Amino acid sequence: MEKRTTRAYDAVVIGAGNGGLTAAIRILQGGFSCLVLEKHNLPGGFATSFRRGRFEFEASLHELNDFGSAQEPGEIRELFRSLGVEDKIEWLRIPEAYHLITTDKQYDCVMPFGVQAFIDRMEEYVPGSRKSMEAFFELCEEVRAAQAYSSSVNGETDAAYMKKNFPNFIRAGSYSVNEVLDSLKMPARARDILNAYWCYLGVDCDRLSFLHYGSMVIRYITRDAWMPKMRSHEISLALEERIRELGGEIWYHSPVSKIHADGPGAITAVELADGTQIPTRHVIANCSPHLVFGTMLDKGAVTEPMVRATNSRAFSGRGFSLFLGLNKSAQELGIKSHNYFIYDTADSADQYDRMRRVETNHVQATVCLNNAFPGCSPEGTCMMYFTTMFMSDDWGNVADTEYFKAKDRMADDMIRVFERETGCRIRDSIEEIAVASPTTYARYCGHPQGVIYGYEAAEWDSLMPRMMMIKEDAQLFPGLRFAGGWAMRSSGYSSSYVSGDLSGRQTVGDLKREVR
Repeated sequence: MEKRTTRAYDAVVIGAGNGGLTAAIRILQGGFSCLVLEKHNLPGGFATSFRRGRFEFEASLHELNDFGSAQEPGEIRELFRSLGVEDKIEWLRIPEAYHLITTDKQYDCVMPFGVQAFIDRMEEYVPGSRKSMEAFFELCEEVRAAQAYSSSVNGETDAAYMKKNFPNFIRAGSYSVNEVLDSLKMPARARDILNAYWCYLGVDCDRLSFLHYGSMVIRYITRDAWMPKMRSHEISLALEERIRELGGEIWYHSPVSKIHADGPGAITAVELADGTQIPTRHVIANCSPHLVFGTMLDKGAVTEPMVRATNSRAFSGRGFSLFLGLNKSAQELGIKSHNYFIYDTADSADQYDRMRRVETNHVQATVCLNNAFPGCSPEGTCMMYFTTMFMSDDWGNVADTEYFKAKDRMADDMIRVFERETGCRIRDSIEEIAVASPTTYARYCGHPQGVIYGYEAAEWDSLMPRMMMIKEDAQLFPGLRFAGGWAMRSSGYSSSYVSGDLSGRQTVGDLKREVR
């Protein structure tokens, strides 16, 4: 294969997903050259949409948290503002926080946004819960303030300052969600309802860090949730446009095969599948470290600490999604909420275990976008998308000859459970249907086993230990950083943008130090 060499770039971003696009903008804003390489023919990764018949489906985004209104912006809106993309996107506010249903019929609860409204509604469902809920949100505010301080100093926190200003943040640091809620003497039913968001982080509440969960919940409830009017691909296109405005480049149909290095910490070039070599000393990978260290990076540059650090981590949820275009409106079908969480049980640890196997997984997080944006589909129709995760590689046990039957069974079960639990008859109104299995996600984004949540953020590998290890992780291979769901902030749209922002700004710092 003929080798061709292009001009050199200060930094190369591998993957035009949320984190990679954000990182590229930060590098360009820092005054350095940047090239984004993407194997697909469009940007966004999971942040995209697709058409079936007369419906344009959202591929993955249920709602964007910590966004807020233009007048009271959350951190993500402020980030988009600083990136220069906020005004390139038309935003929609999601009407309610969530609708929780459990198959055991204990719960059928619709929870609102707004701290006071949320507490008042919880008191209606669980009389006597008010005091513990107020204590919960007070603690969450301290968590958010501590994290904002840490971000403002790029993780270089002063221990004395932390102890003085955020003592409860430090006390709660090593405890799980349920351990903290128990200490607050929160009634069991209130705890069950409050913990509905756990599937968005992919870890049960017996193991999920309270700091991680509390940080997410306070951002949802105080800033509402929002959605781009034209689906998540509208964000991807806005980020792409901004990269080009700043003089950056994006090459599509450009899969990366190798990252060349003279040795550990000495990147020299990135090589495409067609043999093209792009000289650079800095790479931000919007893909899995398993992929980077296992197949991309020159073998002589891969060290034992890299291998041990990567192999010690556990994969998080493998995705399965069902998309329906219905020939009746949401109102006609009786679909009242935008966002449903339907669980077998409110016991998250029990539910997590059931999600290990295909045959026992009946969980779904289901969205009807029409209840936030009635005009998202043709008049008299509506769209739904259902998502679940497998907490092991059990889908890998499905035989090739049984693959399509297994997809059909899973999709049929999702429809059956939704109809049974909500009383909404949707099966007879299906006009378009599409199904994405872990195999689909593995093929589309190259993620091992079809993982959509990166590495599981539990116990020693939870959010705060990851943030505290940023410096040490960067020293595993200087010049190489990660962004997106596989990076330090874990999965989710907001976290991916934040990780890209952080990795981009840190790379700018590295580049500036080299210039001195």
